[in-house]
Amino acid sequence: MTDIDKSMEECPYCSGKKKERDDKEYKDLYNRLKRIEGQVRGVEGMLENDAYCTDILIQVSAITSALNSFNKALLANHMKTCVVENIKNGNEEVIDELVCTMQKLMK
Repeated sequence: MTDIDKSMEECPYCSGKKKERDDKEYKDLYNRLKRIEGQVRGVEGMLENDAYCTDILIQVSAITSALNSFNKALLANHMKTCVVENIKNGNEEVIDELVCTMQKLMK
């Protein structure tokens, strides 16, 4: 068992379910997260260098937008793959799971 598998088992927020992603989806999501990570580090540097408040706020807004775009891409893929597959297999509980997820995302 890998460290990631262990952390998912111990994570109170994780469902314990897994999804294998094709290379294109994985690379797209991974690259988006790496760009977001770079943006966060940039804001950290701005803070360390005493950047002006509004300059930092604008960069944080850009990070928020990037995270929202990440979520949109992930949600679209989830609906096209996981949700459709579960419904085809007769598991309509996935709809309740999706509704609950959407409610959490829209807080």
